[in-house]
Amino acid sequence: MGFAAILVPTYLVVLIAYAFSAQNLNTGYAPEQPIPFSHALHAGQLEMDCRYCHNTVETGAMAALPPTSTCMNCHKSIRTASPLLKPLFESAETGQPVEWVRVHDLPEFAYFNHSAHLSAGVSCVECHGRVDQMERVRQEQPLSMGWCLECHRNPETHLRPRQLVTDLGWTTNEDRQRLGARLMAENHIQPRQDCSTCHR
Repeated sequence: MGFAAILVPTYLVVLIAYAFSAQNLNTGYAPEQPIPFSHALHAGQLEMDCRYCHNTVETGAMAALPPTSTCMNCHKSIRTASPLLKPLFESAETGQPVEWVRVHDLPEFAYFNHSAHLSAGVSCVECHGRVDQMERVRQEQPLSMGWCLECHRNPETHLRPRQLVTDLGWTTNEDRQRLGARLMAENHIQPRQDCSTCHR
């Protein structure tokens, strides 16, 4: 009992300090990637669906980074001489993955399930911003515990019809609060706020 009385408060202090550290509240973080992949071109101008590259986002917790083979579906015949794509072609030849730098990187003690959020009608835009307008992807939101809890407590303005979650430019004339309340009722959405939802 005495051991727990020391361990639990120490764990909570470390957990809270790490959760609010600059590493986890890194709004604006936009690392340079091994290949200067433009979401503004691919998702914006070319209107590629998010799910083409991040193909596990609707079925799993993680939004997978695309394997080289996905990129090569197009780039085996498009811009094949571009020096910017050299790491991609080397990856295709060697079988070694491209070393992408993670932009949205939650701490290991925080669990987030992409598929649960998309199936509830939470769009990519709510957490990632308008990636279809970004030359280089950056972290738009703090991704802190407080930020997540605020959405779980008041989700209405963050919801949209499920079939529109990857339509990054979607707008509506309907009041978002009223629309969200209706969607919550129709889809039985009741975001949990207990610790075990995100800390497993």
